Amino acid sequence: MSDALTYLARARPDAVGHYFAFLKNCGKHLDPKTRNLISVITKVDTQTERGFRQYLGRALREGCTPAEVLDALLMAFPTLGLAKIVWAVDIILAMDLPEFRPEALQAAAEVRWHDVLAVDGFAPGATQRLACDGRELFVHRAAGAAGADEWRVYDSRCPHQVTNIPHLALQGHTLTCPKHEWVFDVRSGECIDKGTSPLKRWPSKVDNGRLLAQW
Repeated sequence: MSDALTYLARARPDAVGHYFAFLKNCGKHLDPKTRNLISVITKVDTQTERGFRQYLGRALREGCTPAEVLDALLMAFPTLGLAKIVWAVDIILAMDLPEFRPEALQAAAEVRWHDVLAVDGFAPGATQRLACDGRELFVHRAAGAAGADEWRVYDSRCPHQVTNIPHLALQGHTLTCPKHEWVFDVRSGECIDKGTSPLKRWPSKVDNGRLLAQW
């Protein structure tokens, strides 16, 4: 949502609130994936980059695959035209989303386990940022937990507009996105200030002393 709409929603909630209620009611019979894919297409049609980034992130969080996003754009070709689709793809490329890389799209059907790190020497309660097979991750080892619940493996990208959060953003157990200051607790992945969406958490397990994550 633009700064202007945010302002109007706060300054004139009696009037603008009806508009947002109307939009919400229009999509009540759609599943979240479909609703967000439609929003992605509308943002491409109006070439609103901020909105496109925001709704692309929402679509991915709701379970849309990169292939489904690309299919939605291509299916809307009669109304979007090639120029707007290329505009959208240029933004996706600039966002450097690992799952949109050609090799990732080709291997999408083969969800697999990735070797992240050795668990030995990783202290309980500690958090580390690292790269693994083209992804940037935050890894947290819960204090006092054991087994599968002991480890948390998060995508380093903020769920708001997929900003890649740097390691300097971590203070204790608090992770703050530098772009819009969404704040997350790495112990749970939940957003505790500014936003509402949690960090993307990848399934993980320990095998022969190695932490593995699945995507």
